Amino acid sequence: MEREENEVDASPSWSPVGRERLFTCANLSDYAGKKRKQDTSSETEAAARGPDHQDEDDDTIGSLEASKDLEEPSNKRVKPVAKGAGLSVKTPALKRLGQSIQRSISFRTEVQPLPMAPIRTRQKASSYPRRRNSQLWSDTVDTGSQELSTKEIKRQEVIYELTQGEKQLIEDLDLVRKVYYEPMLKLEIMTENELVQIFGTLDSLIPVHKDFLSRLESLRGAEKTVEEVGPTLLEWFPRLEAYITYCCNQVEAKALLDQKKQERPVEHFLRLCQESSFSRKLDLWNFLDLPRSRLVKYPLLLREIEKSTPPEHPDKDTLPQAMELIQRIISEVNSKTGEAECQFYRRGLCYPEEGQRLPEIWNSRFLYCHGELKNSKGQKLHVFLFEFALVLTRPVTQDREGGVQFQVYRQPLPTAHLLLEDLPDGEGGGGGSFRGAFTSTTDKAKNCFRVSIQGRSKAQSHSLQANDSFNKQQWISCLRQAIVQSRDRGSHTSQSWPPSQTSPDPPLSHIAELSLSSDTEMMDT
Repeated sequence: MEREENEVDASPSWSPVGRERLFTCANLSDYAGKKRKQDTSSETEAAARGPDHQDEDDDTIGSLEASKDLEEPSNKRVKPVAKGAGLSVKTPALKRLGQSIQRSISFRTEVQPLPMAPIRTRQKASSYPRRRNSQLWSDTVDTGSQELSTKEIKRQEVIYELTQGEKQLIEDLDLVRKVYYEPMLKLEIMTENELVQIFGTLDSLIPVHKDFLSRLESLRGAEKTVEEVGPTLLEWFPRLEAYITYCCNQVEAKALLDQKKQERPVEHFLRLCQESSFSRKLDLWNFLDLPRSRLVKYPLLLREIEKSTPPEHPDKDTLPQAMELIQRIISEVNSKTGEAECQFYRRGLCYPEEGQRLPEIWNSRFLYCHGELKNSKGQKLHVFLFEFALVLTRPVTQDREGGVQFQVYRQPLPTAHLLLEDLPDGEGGGGGSFRGAFTSTTDKAKNCFRVSIQGRSKAQSHSLQANDSFNKQQWISCLRQAIVQSRDRGSHTSQSWPPSQTSPDPPLSHIAELSLSSDTEMMDT
């Protein structure tokens, strides 16, 4: 009973009742003292109310007397208070009053049903796992019956993780096709051309990974151990070149998907899918990006296998070759993806003035990074760090065809002539304009740096602010790398400027990602 009363008081809809009850009980003895001298008049008024009201009172009293045994403990608790006040509980009017109050309390706390807690319905089990199976290789075999060293067990665990990762990736790619692509095509949520643009060559990756899974499972012997895995990796890794086409399409696919999400039918369908159990709370783009995430994980797994491989093992010679092969493939995928991303954003630039079309922009083959920064006026700019130019643009707009457009802001800055200054917190810009734009009178401008250029035309200087210190350091690292490589390139082309488009320069391994990091320091200027 005490637990139920607490629950009633905790509920907002019942809280006024709880407050009224406490107030009435606290003042019961005072109220009774005031009523003692009015017993006779109260009985007279009760008789004057008529037979109908009298019947109601009799029913109330009769009902309470029928439950007298249940309420006896409460009467005994009140009795000493009544004696201390010099009152007689046998007074009819007072008895009726006390019983009515007691009945009201009992009705509100015992008879009245409590607010029901929300019922959690059991959802129908999905054919796709909600959580990934975290089973280890040692859980599938009896390691006690085999004489295996700690290193060998670790080696088998990593190979098993490689196998299970392939199986899970295949499940996810099948899910994307059956749950997203086919229903949206059938329900005409998107056109077939739009779906082909967004999903790209995803279907071509499924047989590639099924082949790898079949090869890995065939390597397991009777005792569920794998002897040699290196030759299989060397034979299969070349098939990952299919990722070049898929990853190059991802830039435009992501832009189109973001655009289509603005349409109500698409947004509603994708939201329902994400809320379903099979999605594991991942959205469509998370699934579409899984192959790329899997690709960059292969070197990590190979490195762990190689660490656990003894020197006399046959894989000791083949694993380094496999590592070199997969790194070359990833580098090529990154190179082609960077070129595709550079071309995509380069096409989206809108030049208010013809003089802003620098050859350094068109000669650039990749992006170091891009993202949102603020200038000294507090305006949000989308900044692109191309291979040979830093371009500041206005916020994104949409053209008639739904394409992405970026209006170029001020004159682009060639990276070969760029000066970079890391500004300490509180020194955002000259004259206090930066500090006034971004902060109050008591705060300091934080996470700022300055880029400037001199010599080609009139001097330019931009004080920019990042969202946080980590973002700032990433920008500074990318800018330093771009400055160094641009100047090295210029020195190798007889100081010609701008640099020639035909001279080779291997792109970075993580092109167009803001997470780029470099230990290269900026050259003295």
